[in-house]
Amino acid sequence: MYDAVVIGGGIVGAAIAYHLVSDGAKTVLFDRADPGRATEAGAGILSPETNSRDGQAWFDLAIEAVNYYPDLVARLQAEQEGETGYARCGKLTVAVSEDEVEPFTQAQKIILERQRRRGTPAEADLHPVSAAEAQALFPALAPTRGAIYFRHAARVDGRLLAAALLRAAERGGLTIKRAGVEQLLLQSGRVTGVQVDQAAVAAGSVAIAGGAWSNAFGRQLGCQIPVAPQRGQIIHLDLPGTDTSTWPIITAFRGHYLVPWSDSRVVVGATRETGSGFVPQTSAVGVREVLDEALRVAPGLAEGSIGEIRVGLRPLTPDLLPVLGAVPGVENIYLATGHGPTGLQLGPYSGRLIAAMMLGQAVDTDLSPFQVSRF
Repeated sequence: MYDAVVIGGGIVGAAIAYHLVSDGAKTVLFDRADPGRATEAGAGILSPETNSRDGQAWFDLAIEAVNYYPDLVARLQAEQEGETGYARCGKLTVAVSEDEVEPFTQAQKIILERQRRRGTPAEADLHPVSAAEAQALFPALAPTRGAIYFRHAARVDGRLLAAALLRAAERGGLTIKRAGVEQLLLQSGRVTGVQVDQAAVAAGSVAIAGGAWSNAFGRQLGCQIPVAPQRGQIIHLDLPGTDTSTWPIITAFRGHYLVPWSDSRVVVGATRETGSGFVPQTSAVGVREVLDEALRVAPGLAEGSIGEIRVGLRPLTPDLLPVLGAVPGVENIYLATGHGPTGLQLGPYSGRLIAAMMLGQAVDTDLSPFQVSRF
């Protein structure tokens, strides 16, 4: 018998398993490794301070989550688990077209007012910059009509981080099985394990971290888990001979981004294809959308070559907030899904919180806005 079962091996499932094992729990992780998992394609932007879209509940959780990153990365490095792709790189929020000026002005008001109210970040670290200053930071950028710079924004490579978490967990005794969970085992209102390959696997608690596929267990639990896939296409542009190591992340106001990496590469994306179903494929119209937007914002990328196109299926909820915590009326089962486009921001910390709950530990973070009962 296991102390814990984790369903799903993306960034959230990997983080849950890592924290469980680190606290001594005998744990097994079941992972089908479905094509299109969001972790494999995500941009990895870590900058809640410049988010003007999501509400206070998301912001409070995101601040805790991003503040946890340095500790987690240092811990993995001490355990010699390899590269995570985490680095502070800065971020520019920009308006380059006339239609973006009004939303930029509103976003700037929200961001700077929140900064004033919280007393952090320092003005030297988060502040408006001129068009010339913005272009000096990101030479490929178009002339801007407005720009805000945040010095401490960071990026992370989801593939590398998830792999590091799983390697560390395996060293600690985690069992990983490449198989799908067919159903939960229920007895007298409590989950007692899972069924895999028609065999019972007994466990003290179970976490569902199946990303866009998590809703498969809703009927058994007597609740709705309204998580649906939203396809995102993302393109890696190679710029041989160009030093992109000091370039900041760029976001504008048409739902896209540019994330530079230190190897003369800029990741641009992404489409937001709601209703896509579980089809992780590229499309001509999607690729054109991503490239058109990237070159509108940063025409200096025009000579970049397409190195790779990735497709991820974001687990999206109707209110764009994740689903975290226990399931009312059913014991020993926990949900950690629905992180949408911010899975890499929130995922590792969400995993830490869910692992603590599974082990009966106190959790200081208020998870009431993320309960599945809100649906």
